[in-house]
Amino acid sequence: MINQQQLWDEETAGQYDTPGEGMFSPEVLGPTVEVLSELAGNGPAVEFAIGTGRVAIPLSEAGVPVSGIELSHAMIARLREKVGEDRIPVVQGDMTQARVTGTFSLAFLVFNTIANLLTQDEQIRCFENAARHLAPGGRFVIELWVPQLRSLPPGHGGTVEVSQPGYLLVDTYDVLRQHVVSHHFRFGPDLADGRDARIGRTPHRYIWPSELDLMARIAGFELESRWADWDRSEFTAESRSHVSVYRLIER
Repeated sequence: MINQQQLWDEETAGQYDTPGEGMFSPEVLGPTVEVLSELAGNGPAVEFAIGTGRVAIPLSEAGVPVSGIELSHAMIARLREKVGEDRIPVVQGDMTQARVTGTFSLAFLVFNTIANLLTQDEQIRCFENAARHLAPGGRFVIELWVPQLRSLPPGHGGTVEVSQPGYLLVDTYDVLRQHVVSHHFRFGPDLADGRDARIGRTPHRYIWPSELDLMARIAGFELESRWADWDRSEFTAESRSHVSVYRLIER
């Protein structure tokens, strides 16, 4: 059994923030916050797996009251270095069952994090927990990559996803269980020697968009919108990721 607390420890939390770069760049966060602010409307939002506050803090600064759920003590500690509990309250716990007090107009789960849940049952329970947090008609937004099995060579169980100086990412697949393990190889300054290499592994359960839609229906949602990115570009057969907006059906 994977110990998620060990995966998202103090070292990982310390490396996670890259202010102004990568996933923290204005080009990424600007459209993300714009879409989430619009979907929240005049209501509050709850982020599942809030992490160190990459999205929650700028969304709060945009005027949306934000609460969160986070499993990792280390991630919460990092968030608390930036903002206090009075501004962004966080419940420590599993996003499949932890409950934040209140009713929300928006729940969101970004950056592929639903795939950190390693069984289909857990992923469905995540949808069901989102439904428990939302008012009728509320929205649940998920950002997720599209499985890239077409790039898997016949007879091989892995792909090289990133190859750059100092870093190599190799994904290995178990297509029976829909599991992929990302192997992160980070090298020291002497790349040729390789004695300074460090290896980290993160497991995921990949989800096809149609499977995600069925999970949503089981939990009482319907698909409202799907885009290739936060800029609302068209989702096509060639898209490598998607932003899906589900609306809780009013009963």
